[in-house]
Amino acid sequence: MDFSSFLTSLGTSFIIFVILMLVFNWLSKKPSNNVIYYPNRIIKGLDTPMVGRTPFTWMKECLSSTEADVVNMAGVDTAVYFVFLSTVLWILVVSGLVLLPLLLPIAGTAKNVTSKSQSTSKGTFNDLDKLSMGHVKRGSPRLWAFLIATYWVSLVTFYLLWKAYKHVLELRFVALSASEEKPEQFTILVRDIPPVPEGQTRKKQVDSYFKTIHGETYYRSMVVTDNKEVNQIWKELNGYQRKLSHAEAVFATSKTTGKPEGTRPVSKIGFLGLIGKKVDTIEYCNEKISELVPKLESEQKTTIKDKQQAAALVFFNNRLAATSAAQTLHSKMLDSWNVTEAPEPCQVIWSNLHMKFFMREVRQYIIYAIVALTIFFYMIPIGFISAFTTLKNLRKLLPFMKPVIDQAEVKTVLEAFLPQIALIVFLALLPKYLMFLSKAEGIPSKSHVIRATSGKYFYFSVLNVFIGVTLGATLFSTFKTVQKDTSTLIPMLGESLPANATFFLTFVALRFFVGYGLELSRLIPLIIYHLKKKYLCKTEAELKEAWAPGDINYATRVPSDLLIVTIVLCYSVIAPIIIPFGVAYFGLGWLILRNQALKVYIPTYESYGRMWPHMHKRVLVALFISQITMIGFFGVKKFPYSVLLIPLPILTVVFTLVCNNKFYCSFDDTPLEVVACDVKGTPDLELIYRSYIPPCFTSDKIDVFDAHQFEYEFAKAGTSVV
Repeated sequence: MDFSSFLTSLGTSFIIFVILMLVFNWLSKKPSNNVIYYPNRIIKGLDTPMVGRTPFTWMKECLSSTEADVVNMAGVDTAVYFVFLSTVLWILVVSGLVLLPLLLPIAGTAKNVTSKSQSTSKGTFNDLDKLSMGHVKRGSPRLWAFLIATYWVSLVTFYLLWKAYKHVLELRFVALSASEEKPEQFTILVRDIPPVPEGQTRKKQVDSYFKTIHGETYYRSMVVTDNKEVNQIWKELNGYQRKLSHAEAVFATSKTTGKPEGTRPVSKIGFLGLIGKKVDTIEYCNEKISELVPKLESEQKTTIKDKQQAAALVFFNNRLAATSAAQTLHSKMLDSWNVTEAPEPCQVIWSNLHMKFFMREVRQYIIYAIVALTIFFYMIPIGFISAFTTLKNLRKLLPFMKPVIDQAEVKTVLEAFLPQIALIVFLALLPKYLMFLSKAEGIPSKSHVIRATSGKYFYFSVLNVFIGVTLGATLFSTFKTVQKDTSTLIPMLGESLPANATFFLTFVALRFFVGYGLELSRLIPLIIYHLKKKYLCKTEAELKEAWAPGDINYATRVPSDLLIVTIVLCYSVIAPIIIPFGVAYFGLGWLILRNQALKVYIPTYESYGRMWPHMHKRVLVALFISQITMIGFFGVKKFPYSVLLIPLPILTVVFTLVCNNKFYCSFDDTPLEVVACDVKGTPDLELIYRSYIPPCFTSDKIDVFDAHQFEYEFAKAGTSVV
């Protein structure tokens, strides 16, 4: 990439961001768009002031907001995410304060470059070359500064991560010790229940076991059932309820816009309503509801009686007893009566609770193998994209494109955006696949599935994007050379890292300017909402569903941020000019996402910061990769003292183990002293119990099976042997 292409990419991205920010300021003032730009405040019954707003008002509001404001509006998980963003931001700022004034002059005043391949950019981008480690002569004493800088980045990272871990723990403890009732704090999840003894039922077995061990603190149990069939009927019934509401709204509207008697809506009953017999929608939906209600009631009773499984939720009359029970080994054998803290009611993945211990273990290893194979085979197309999207290779492989590619304007645009956009689009296909694999492991909660997906996506991104892009183009263009002399492979790979500096500079710039610009403006959700509102939504429920923003998608956002951390840390010493780009990414991200957290996103679950150990560990993985990279690059530079860097990765491993041993246990298990204080008033144990009844047994929309009947049916099932 030449200098003009780089400036084109950077300038265009910045202009797009400014335009999107102005669009946001204009659109967010319109009352009709409040549900897109202020849904969190609307849900919480807060005002959305429009008067006196300037293009920078939202920035001032974000900068003046406190951590307590974030916790109140968006929960502890979101506050912890901002601790991650601010920690990485400070790591880059403090590192940059030393690296930029120290390394840039040292590299810029170096006179001898021993190899053109050590250039930090492809093409003629000499201005960047002169500000990087690639411009320093092999074996030069100037390399001492880069070695010291590598230690500085590592020590700054250790110190700030240690402080952040302690701060996150305090946030978690304050939330868990609060006096409000939280159903999950009075509940434990029991899996791997042994076969039912002769003459007992599953419920009697569970009640007897826990009454014997926990005595007066035990409240009651809820045996997990196989809800697959009842859930299908419930979803079908729910669908007809919604369709009926929609049809009635359409019919009511037709009375005011057309004939006084109105026009009854009709629909086809075939595939997707596109084929088949035409029917009166209201009559048809009422008929189907009348058929499904007794069918659902019958299936609910059958499910409770005949489809009980080897798992249960057990409730206690105080949270100290529940927390203590969740941390206690109950059985002599590893594969029976396994007890853990229960997830939030909204987080429970009911279909995974019945899986036996050894099935979960086997599934986990199989999923890991599948993910490893996916990473390996995905690296092939990623490397191909990296190589294919360079102009040199496009001319070779697509000669008919030469007249277009050789035009100066087209060439500049293609060099500036094509590889980065191709890579971003290719990565967008992965998250749902990785989410499916994580769920298949038998994980019992949604937040845990999201953490597992995030971990897989991070390693995938690092191995395929960072390493795949770095090596892909080099191997593609020098394959014949390597084939003739394999001894050239290692030096070539060592030199290929700085050769991609400008690619990653523009990649980071594209992510924070265009990515965060789209995040702030919310153009896509806005367009979709107004299209749905005009053509599809007829009821209040449909309108709310059309604008409901959901929560921050940690499964993809966190690994994307960690990929940027890896890129910036790895290039922070080799090409320090990348540090301001990293600061801009995390600084702008902190600002814009804080606005979104306070006004837009609505948390769907709360795990009290359980994502933090995951993020902390992977920042250290990124640091470890950067240290290994520097050892390799110092070797390529023939610096005799590069051996002094060997302690760094060892120190990183030791620091990781120390943090894990000191802090992680408080995330894995809730400390008893945190929950020892009493809750406000007497806990409503009946309400806590009801909160865990699966939606297919009780619903605000479909009043067919209430909580009392649910417990009554369990009691009836307990009078006969299962």
